[in-house]
Amino acid sequence: MTEIISCQDVIYAFSKDNRPIKTVAPGSQITIETYDCFQNQIRSNNTEINSIDWERINPATGPIFIETAQPGDILSVKIDRIELANEGVMAVGPNLGVMGGRIEHFEAKIIPIQNNKAIFNDTIQIPLNPMIGVIGVAPSGDPVSCGTPGSHGGNMDTKLITTGATLYFPVFVEGALFALGDLHAAMGDGEIGVSGIEIPGKVTVTLDVIKGHSLKNPVLISEEGIATIVSAQTLDEAVKTSVEEMIDLLLPHTDLTLNHLTMVMSAIGQTQISQVVDPLVTARFFVPKWFLDAYHIHLFQ
Repeated sequence: MTEIISCQDVIYAFSKDNRPIKTVAPGSQITIETYDCFQNQIRSNNTEINSIDWERINPATGPIFIETAQPGDILSVKIDRIELANEGVMAVGPNLGVMGGRIEHFEAKIIPIQNNKAIFNDTIQIPLNPMIGVIGVAPSGDPVSCGTPGSHGGNMDTKLITTGATLYFPVFVEGALFALGDLHAAMGDGEIGVSGIEIPGKVTVTLDVIKGHSLKNPVLISEEGIATIVSAQTLDEAVKTSVEEMIDLLLPHTDLTLNHLTMVMSAIGQTQISQVVDPLVTARFFVPKWFLDAYHIHLFQ
């Protein structure tokens, strides 16, 4: 039976100094309970901004120490299952998100989840795309707020991080110190209003350690394809780095020259925006699975 880790123990920053709440062996499957990004503080549509403790935003359950994980390794995180609660919440307000300069007052909205839809109102029923907003490992340097993404992962808000996908993280500290939180019932690329449909839930993952390979930034592989995920000060920088890292990742596994692989990536690769509302912005470069299959590419093996 898969062990369940309660969201009673959360972190608000990824840090090498966080005390592990659990130690697991490589290959372990665990189920992790999560709060929503507001730590379940918004209970009604009448919630006021001053009633929210903004120091308790984006909690991540963990960290989990994975035995044998050492700096320079890769942590593999397969997302086996995402289970959502029966209602979520959204919020907008002044200075929040892309429209924050025009929104004059804070407003929260409770959104029921019924029949695999998010019931926004009598007219709008939003199809679910359950995904994980905050997921990552401890950085080697200073702590990084769970609200900020980076090479360690963190608040990447990437909708591809969903059931069936496997994330690969660079390991910076012994044990990796893995944690996750900030589930969404639905979220669009960009998360322009600063919240998706924020929701508590449970995530079942299988954690493994890969030796003999290394990464600079997270990589995601799913049945649809592969994505390099990069967070930076600007979208220009994030896009450029995500493309370069994809080229560097794939080139050794093909018989193509750099020129020809660049041509192919320009024809089939997709530059995609994950989020534009966190302290850093996040972009990804996506390549469809058929390209990997054409060259029988099996990374990190």
